[in-house]
Amino acid sequence: MHRLRRYLPILDWGRRYNRGAFMDDGLAALIVTVMLIPQSLAYAMLAGLPPEMGLYASMLPLVAYAVFGTSTTLSVGPVAVVSLMTASAVAQIADAGSVAYIEAAILLSLMSGGMLLVFGVLRLGFLASFLSHPVIAGFITASGVIIAISQVRHILGIKASGDNLLQLVTSLGGTVADSHLPTLVTGGATLLFLLWVRSGLKPLLLRLGLSDYWAGMLTRTGPVFAVIGTSVAAYYLDLGARGVSLVGHIPAGLPDFTMPVLVHPAWRELLVSALLISIIGFVESVSVGHTLAARRRQRIMPDQELIGLGASNMAAAFSGGYPVTGGFARSIVNFDAGAATPASGILTALGIGLSALFFTPYLAYLPNATLAATIIVAVLSLVDFSILKRTWDYGLSDFVAVAITIFVTLGLGVETGVACGVLASLALHLYKTSRPHMAVVGEVPGTEHYRNVDRHEVITRSDILSLRIDESLYFANASFVESRLYALLDEQPDARHVILMCTAVNEIDLSALEALESINRQLRDRNITLHLSEVKGPVMDVLRHTHFLEELSGKVFMSQHHAVKHVMAVEDEAHQNKPHNWVI
Repeated sequence: MHRLRRYLPILDWGRRYNRGAFMDDGLAALIVTVMLIPQSLAYAMLAGLPPEMGLYASMLPLVAYAVFGTSTTLSVGPVAVVSLMTASAVAQIADAGSVAYIEAAILLSLMSGGMLLVFGVLRLGFLASFLSHPVIAGFITASGVIIAISQVRHILGIKASGDNLLQLVTSLGGTVADSHLPTLVTGGATLLFLLWVRSGLKPLLLRLGLSDYWAGMLTRTGPVFAVIGTSVAAYYLDLGARGVSLVGHIPAGLPDFTMPVLVHPAWRELLVSALLISIIGFVESVSVGHTLAARRRQRIMPDQELIGLGASNMAAAFSGGYPVTGGFARSIVNFDAGAATPASGILTALGIGLSALFFTPYLAYLPNATLAATIIVAVLSLVDFSILKRTWDYGLSDFVAVAITIFVTLGLGVETGVACGVLASLALHLYKTSRPHMAVVGEVPGTEHYRNVDRHEVITRSDILSLRIDESLYFANASFVESRLYALLDEQPDARHVILMCTAVNEIDLSALEALESINRQLRDRNITLHLSEVKGPVMDVLRHTHFLEELSGKVFMSQHHAVKHVMAVEDEAHQNKPHNWVI
């Protein structure tokens, strides 16, 4: 039963569910539902899909995550970055809005869900660590810029296209003179209103006497007021007849549960895109989940999160949706609204389902410019170019990775950008670990501690080279360690003993072992003894299964201090027993 609860967390929190939790979840679901309806429509438009698909992707995936996910407050559904990646991937297969385009988007969700499920079963959640947070921040920043610029055409009422910043700006520049005034007024007014809501509505509500909680909740539902206001204006002013593009008819009802087209000619072309969407979606979701869980002193399990997100994407595919993940904005609202359990997601799905049944006819007059303004304001919070300065101040390698990700994403598109970000992260990791920090250490006077000779006043001896290696030893750095050791010995010709301090060495692979064996032989040929100190238990377990310890010219010591004192005693004894040539 315990093993089953591990894969079905609902069996754990469900048996403790009570009326109080239901009331908390119900209130949170009501607030999130109100926010999600315009957001889901907007992100579907961003993905180049019919607006109802945004609603479909916000129903069954929430239920699936509630069953399999481990976060109490994470809200799963369409998000800006994944919607942009979906549009970028599927646009290579078919024209936006076509049946083939819709089928490819659904297939992409199915493929992404399948990959995430496999990763979860194989417990590969640790792979997310290979994509550093600065790289993710850089990718999201660049994607936010592309998303915002791509929506300007809807605000201006013109046609423009492009997969990267240069293409978009060039396309917009060529058609900006054809801007449609009624659309510009509608979109511009909505954009200004939403920007004011973000910064000015909450202080106004606080001055009117509302509590901080309700003022914050009403501020987050600002897009709903924009949707209602512009839809009413479009109806009474007949903006559609004046050339303003409207959402139009949205089919009322729940999605059909159908089998996606499995034998699709585009699956090979979508394979890499599905993998990138899976990685980005998982990293974003886990980041949000960890942040919110920490606030309540809870925790999430990354491997199970893979299964939860995989099930959510599979559910989206079987209900006419497209790829989903945990969204930051909606999860924050869910958290602040007091969601107690994942049941809030089920209740939210119920609310969106009721909206799809009874309220979609009222969305027919919703201007596309309103949805574009909603997207622009939402993604502006994602844009954070300060990450460049922070990484520059902290370290060159992180700055290079972030800069590559941002500029490649802006210049070549989202898929190329995230691929380069992953490669840059891995390359920089390999570079840093292939050139580990190695410090010559000496005894801090009056203690048994050993520190870097370049940073501290320490005691050293010319016949002993004490060297601390601050990295695990593996194939990528074995040659560097060997070369560095010989270079230090050339600078210290009187050395008769080398003591490798292995405090930070957590692993020694076969290539590194062969390098140590070579070092041991060459030092022996030069009448230099090799010793090891402070070797960790797991590393010693591995070494004991080899012949290295038998062939080691010196010894292995529990501490650096004991090693140095032993060598000093050996050298002093050797000097005392050495015959003297008396010159008379």
